[in-house]
Amino acid sequence: MPLTDKRVVIIGGSSGMGLATAQAAAEAGAYVLIAGRSKEKLHRAMEEINGDVDGHTLDVTREDEIRDFFAGIGTLDHLVTTTASGVTGPFLELESAAVRGVFESKFWGQYFAARYGAPRIQPGGSITMFAGVASEKPLPGLVAYAAVNGAVEGLCRTLALELAPIRVNVVSPGIVMTPAYAAMPEEERHALFASLAGKLPVRRVGQPVDVAQTVLYLLRNGYTTGTVISVDGGHRLI
Repeated sequence: MPLTDKRVVIIGGSSGMGLATAQAAAEAGAYVLIAGRSKEKLHRAMEEINGDVDGHTLDVTREDEIRDFFAGIGTLDHLVTTTASGVTGPFLELESAAVRGVFESKFWGQYFAARYGAPRIQPGGSITMFAGVASEKPLPGLVAYAAVNGAVEGLCRTLALELAPIRVNVVSPGIVMTPAYAAMPEEERHALFASLAGKLPVRRVGQPVDVAQTVLYLLRNGYTTGTVISVDGGHRLI
């Protein structure tokens, strides 16, 4: 299923995996609309993307903004929600407010995007959500990630039935080199990547393009729905 002239909306498309997906979709001939909180990041992303692209500011923690966003953009063919949020720490020490914040962004943000975006999706269209490896691989200190990613995956499977024939799928990345790690000291960041790369079956950590190509597969393949595709280098196996 070609993407030429298709309208692809990517929430979180101004950086990291979302930006790589926007670039790949534009290169495939799609009209791409990226949305995110930062005007500055959106402008930088639009300058980087080679193709037909536009940008809109959007706070995914606000249902009213999501509703108004979709009310103003007309019809679309594919919706991709790459919203990422997390907090780490021992279960008994995590502040409830911090964990709620993770759900406000990563679960409710994607929930409401599907809620208000689905009625505008053209026949043959799709929704692709994002979860993460912590839903399958128990990792101490990542209980918030595990809970929210599991919730997104459960949402996907139910929506694949309720919203049919719109296809609904989830991409579940492992560790990927994105700006999410930019706050870490460079030496510490490289050490983390090198340590994990040595353990993964593929012997490297992920790149945003790895995830982007998986998303494009889901947009193009009209016979895949209700599934979770892991793009984690085998992290869930070790």
